[in-house]
Amino acid sequence: MAVDPALRTVVGRRSEQPAANTNTLSRLAPPPLSAPANLEKLTQLNSAWVARALEQTKSWRIVLDLDSSESPGHGQQEGSSYQGHFGLVCYHPLFCFKHWGACEAAGLRPGHVPSAEGWPQRWAPVVARYRASGLHKYLRAAGACAKPEVYAYLEQEGFGYTLRLPANEVLMRHIDPLLTRPVGRPPKRALVW
Repeated sequence: MAVDPALRTVVGRRSEQPAANTNTLSRLAPPPLSAPANLEKLTQLNSAWVARALEQTKSWRIVLDLDSSESPGHGQQEGSSYQGHFGLVCYHPLFCFKHWGACEAAGLRPGHVPSAEGWPQRWAPVVARYRASGLHKYLRAAGACAKPEVYAYLEQEGFGYTLRLPANEVLMRHIDPLLTRPVGRPPKRALVW
């Protein structure tokens, strides 16, 4: 963490010297770092970096990827809980990335929340950033975001989108002929012993 660019910016180090040692990091731990005003400033810092990178980029479109992940918990960490999809005790963060890799937004959530939980709060600042940009805007997201309210929001904001549809019987019946596997390939279902 001592050489992390974000931490070095927060503590005001512009040189190549390490930004922090164990004692410095312990002073950043709660409550100072988790105070609402400080969390807001950290969020704005990421937005400022993304906006600065966008100024340097000559592009006619923006493609955003919205997805969740898992961050394993260790011991009795506050907010970590069992997530059945991942089969472990974890946090379930939600991320929004640009197609060239910049992180637009991120939010740490308890492990038990559904994949798309909290998307409006994470997504709204990103949408506001690109609302008047003149760029063609697109979103890619996992099946958890395939909800009528998400479609309506994206269409209202002028985003094209590609959302994975969750598996269901009707869909599977229609695509089953396309799912035939060549002889010698592994079976369609996982083998469990």
